[in-house]
Amino acid sequence: MNVPRESVGILWPLIVGMGTTLVTIVIHALAMRTMIDFVRRERRRGHAGVSFWKDLGIIAGAILWSFAAHVVEIAAWGIVFYYCGEFMDFASAFYHSAENYTTLGYGDVVMSASWRLLGPFEAADGMLMFGVSTAMIFAVIQRLVEVRLPDLGG
Repeated sequence: MNVPRESVGILWPLIVGMGTTLVTIVIHALAMRTMIDFVRRERRRGHAGVSFWKDLGIIAGAILWSFAAHVVEIAAWGIVFYYCGEFMDFASAFYHSAENYTTLGYGDVVMSASWRLLGPFEAADGMLMFGVSTAMIFAVIQRLVEVRLPDLGG
């Protein structure tokens, strides 16, 4: 599905960028739902709020799960870059995607003018998804504090 670079215009990058952002929202929603279920299950089992190490395990699990979701989302963008014909191999597309998604932006790899608009789309998407992850991890920590120290609750 390689689209010729000279015929891309602005509409295709907008459509592709919005579509890929929607895909990452779904990926993140599924990951966050799984994280919520995990924390609920740990609380029902009586593991939450019992000890520092068990709480640390729950938090570490939430962080690692969130990180895994981000890696999958970076890969999704990388696949898009590859199929847009911007990179000869997936590894290069993944690397460029990771730079955009994290807003690192070394600038050592630049896409063609036709598809360059996807970079800011991915950067905005990554910032928003990191914000969602941060909020979810904060909620997990807050729930553990409420279970461990119920007298701090409102």
